[in-house]
Amino acid sequence: SGSARAMGASEPDLYRDTWVRYLGYANEVGESFRLLVPVPVVWASYGVATAYVTADAIDKGRRAATAHAQDPAQATRVGVAVVDTFIWQSLASVAIPGFTINRLCAASLALLGTLTRWPLPLRRWATTALGLATIPVIITPIDRTVDFLMDSSLRKLYGTSGEPPAP
Repeated sequence: SGSARAMGASEPDLYRDTWVRYLGYANEVGESFRLLVPVPVVWASYGVATAYVTADAIDKGRRAATAHAQDPAQATRVGVAVVDTFIWQSLASVAIPGFTINRLCAASLALLGTLTRWPLPLRRWATTALGLATIPVIITPIDRTVDFLMDSSLRKLYGTSGEPPAP
């Protein structure tokens, strides 16, 4: 969600402000291609996205640990940074968009089967193209929804909102 620059850091956040961010969407690409590739390829795309989520959470924990190294009383902020980042990324980058693309592709394949006489390979490619084209459209609404859900629940417990806790 929030970038390091938005949080006042001078350097770009590798996991939020660079091409690395796109690794979080690997599973949506996998879901888009589900009809054309073996299922283990789809699961591997979830592995890539999960590795990204985990790496970002560890990075935010390290940043918080560095920022609060002189104040052991702030140690809980390290855990909060890791947990908040991991939950946010898991929902916003993996679970919700993966489910959304999966269901959209399943529905579009069924609809194309009902409404067209296109051969199955063409319907599968059209479904894949639709899934891929949908990814950029769903990112911001899902990110904002996850921000709202977390601000309305978990973040009330540890007193931050709108962004993962600043390190």
